[in-house]
Amino acid sequence: MASSPSATKERLSRELLAAGALALADREGLEAVTIRRLATDNSVTPMALYWHFKDKDAVLDGIAEQIYASVVLPEQADGPWNEQLREVLVAVLAAIRPHPLAADLLAPRVMKSEAGLILAERVIGMLRRAGFSAPDATQTASFLLCSIVTLVTSEPGRHAPGSDDARDELQRAKRAQLDSLSPKQFPFLLESARFFLECEDEESYFANGMDFLIAGVRGIRPS
Repeated sequence: MASSPSATKERLSRELLAAGALALADREGLEAVTIRRLATDNSVTPMALYWHFKDKDAVLDGIAEQIYASVVLPEQADGPWNEQLREVLVAVLAAIRPHPLAADLLAPRVMKSEAGLILAERVIGMLRRAGFSAPDATQTASFLLCSIVTLVTSEPGRHAPGSDDARDELQRAKRAQLDSLSPKQFPFLLESARFFLECEDEESYFANGMDFLIAGVRGIRPS
């Protein structure tokens, strides 16, 4: 017997569908996320999903909300503002790192969910108390989020969606391009070529990125 519309709505909550969409994006990239594909994966008709998502853009909003909701913010505490800021940014990074193929959704959607609003309020509030003006705090917070996203999506050697053969072919093409450079004209690029293609120490890569961001914020802090 087919499920009634109300029973289907009960079974397919917005959170469950968004989690499924995020898992699909993690495996195959955002291009694979469509209303029709989600309906197929959940064994329902596309119409059943319209209870929760009117179109693909709404699904993408749901994916961003899932990631923001996974940010485990540290407790408010006393201490140097830059150390507190780093703890918050580390928490954001930890939530984004598992989802490099969906990370580009986050910056334009930070104000579209309660979790995103809470995060924005926390970071902007910290910057305001550190002495930044309202516009500078807002711009700096936006820059920090975009920078963390870029840190994740630009990690050397990060796997793109597709088959192993396709990924290997892409890596070979990149290596061939770098190896073809003139040693006389680009000696330092050739010396560093493999570091563009692989990340030897992920934890060091992300820790250095955090150091860079915090040092930058400290450098532009109003005296």
